[in-house]
Amino acid sequence: MAREQIVKVLIDGATSDLSFSYLLPDTYAVIPGHRVSVPLRNRRAIGTVTSIESVDTAELGYALKPILGVVAEDPFLTPGLLKLAEWISAFYLTPIETVIRSMLPKPSRGDEEKRKTTKYVELAGPVTPEILDTISARQQKQREALEILSEKGASRLTDLTDNMGVSRSSLKALEERGLVRVVDRIVNRDPLSEVEYVESGPLTLNAEQRVVLDQVFESSRRISNGEKSRPILLYGVTGSGKTEVYLQAIQKAIEEGKGAIVLVPEIALTPQTADRFKQRFAKIKDQVAILHSNLSEGERHDEWRKVLDQKARIVIGARSAIFSPVRNLGLIVVDEEHENSYKQDTSPRYQARDIAVVRGHLEGCPVLLGSATPSLESWQNVQSGKYELTTMRLRIDDRKLPLIRVIDMRNEGKKSQSGPTILSTRLRNLMEQRLANGEQTILFLNRRGFARNILCPECGYVANCRHCSTTMTLHRKEDRLICHICGFSQLPPSRCPECSSRSIVNAGYGTERVEEILRQVFTEARISRVDTDSMRKKNELRDTLNAFRAKKIDILLGTQMIAKGLHFPNVTLVGILNADVGLYIPDFRAGERTFQLLTQVAGRAGRGELEGEVVVQTYTPHHPSIQFARHHDFEGYAEYELALRRQFGHPPYSHLALVTSRSVHLERAEFSLKTLHARLKRHLPEGITMTDPLPSPLVKSHDQWRFQIVLKSVGARRLAGHLREVMKDLTFPEDVIITVDIDPYSMG
Repeated sequence: MAREQIVKVLIDGATSDLSFSYLLPDTYAVIPGHRVSVPLRNRRAIGTVTSIESVDTAELGYALKPILGVVAEDPFLTPGLLKLAEWISAFYLTPIETVIRSMLPKPSRGDEEKRKTTKYVELAGPVTPEILDTISARQQKQREALEILSEKGASRLTDLTDNMGVSRSSLKALEERGLVRVVDRIVNRDPLSEVEYVESGPLTLNAEQRVVLDQVFESSRRISNGEKSRPILLYGVTGSGKTEVYLQAIQKAIEEGKGAIVLVPEIALTPQTADRFKQRFAKIKDQVAILHSNLSEGERHDEWRKVLDQKARIVIGARSAIFSPVRNLGLIVVDEEHENSYKQDTSPRYQARDIAVVRGHLEGCPVLLGSATPSLESWQNVQSGKYELTTMRLRIDDRKLPLIRVIDMRNEGKKSQSGPTILSTRLRNLMEQRLANGEQTILFLNRRGFARNILCPECGYVANCRHCSTTMTLHRKEDRLICHICGFSQLPPSRCPECSSRSIVNAGYGTERVEEILRQVFTEARISRVDTDSMRKKNELRDTLNAFRAKKIDILLGTQMIAKGLHFPNVTLVGILNADVGLYIPDFRAGERTFQLLTQVAGRAGRGELEGEVVVQTYTPHHPSIQFARHHDFEGYAEYELALRRQFGHPPYSHLALVTSRSVHLERAEFSLKTLHARLKRHLPEGITMTDPLPSPLVKSHDQWRFQIVLKSVGARRLAGHLREVMKDLTFPEDVIITVDIDPYSMG
């Protein structure tokens, strides 16, 4: 009986799960997760080994081709990540090849791993006095090069030639004599290479922090003993010291030889969080890897490589960091677990918080979800016993939560004769007091640009994007109207395109206009704006936040990039300029998001020794989201909102599946979705409800018309199963794209 090793290889680039079996020659040492090259028809393909088995090839009845080679010596995917990929593929109805591709950085996806190299000069052997004696006085540079290399062992070629004056001819002469050799060495691109970190020690925990830490340790102990352990939801008010708990929990995992992943929602949080972790674990170089979308592809790959090589055992990053190849995971932390940015809006449409919970279950490690305003899904999981709850209700050193004042802007508008009021009288006076006292202010407005749109009061014309069904925003600095959906831009008209009137006016306001007004009102103040328009250069965000921390900026104005997680002890005033932005969009989560955002922004005030104050400007002061946020009452808001959700059967009491069709042809997009709707309705299982096909709230985007149906059920797997069964044999026109989003976070 001839038993041979057979590998199953998932082929890259397939639109479906294309997997084939190949012989594994004895010359290759391969395990699941390795990337290999294989023959596929008349070409060479790259794929991922998903399994290996020993088979009696004589019984197969057909011949198998052997693999052609291995892309890299080490497997790119851990066994845990392979299991996770299978789970994501099944749950989110995504081809597993698409999932695996999203787990790997781009430079590692081809037929060879693309790594940056540079030329080094190194000694070919020891340099003895006898060798030096053979070098004449006219060959002084050769002698200098040998002495430098004897001291360092090796040196960059450019350092020798450019900085030390050693000519290429001198090095070539040494190379010909067999004394040195020029080699290519892999160079790691470190996004924080210019930053020097001084090691910091752990802080003394208060009683609440100690209870939380002990609960994490107990969860780890139970898992080690083979017992079941639930994810832990840490409900801690802003400024209660959650990050220090994370740091000390991770320190314990590292001491036990394990690794950790820390997810943060915003790129803005990554620099400050990374700094704290780099300082705490500065003793061991490269202990912490940083992964987020502001890094170049090369930097992302090199940080990922540090994790793969087990040099870095702590990973900090945005949602995709949950796929880091950390071996022997000891802890997963999801900071600000309620954040919408953890939801991926392209395939695979996963929720990183939920993936963290699944990965923790698959790999046997505690999962800690932290937030001052937990998502209602997580809160309900606590109520139903799926999650453990631990709380931190006090700020560090018993500092008070900031006083929140709500300003009714309807009354302010009556005082103004020149359009909408941007700064209320109360907020302006408080800002003047802070400037006089040398204290700092944060102003928050979740809308960038100068004006929300432009309109003609004579005929009602509004500047709309020609590619999307939305208005265009005026950006004064660029002197352009810009669509925030597709990025299309055009010059603003000097007169109305419809009626030729010259009385076109700006409607609404954004951060750019607020900055202009601040510079007019507070002429002596140092002001900086943080949004995606102003923070385009590399490290510009880090530099701005560091300058604010160093008290070189008096007023920091920004969008949600500055709303969460940042710690500035000298900030005693926070102003929320338009609390109603996003409150009335057609989404059942609008109120929850507004409550969370207001609470998080308010938490930036009073984090030092001085008490903080928050001013919320709104046209709907009695809205429950605003009133509960005013009193820092998350539990009251959760009880109120969950009662509404239960009444209408909305999540977390159900799961949704959003099915969208889109095409440049309106009729084809609509007809395709109606066809799919009819098939889904024909055998609709009991317990699943479905809407009729309707235009999406944003009916046109990027020149594509969009229609949608929403399915609802208590069980997400039941939804996914029904959709998978109906759609597996359906074909659609080439110019129609059908997407399925399980547990969507945006209904648009």
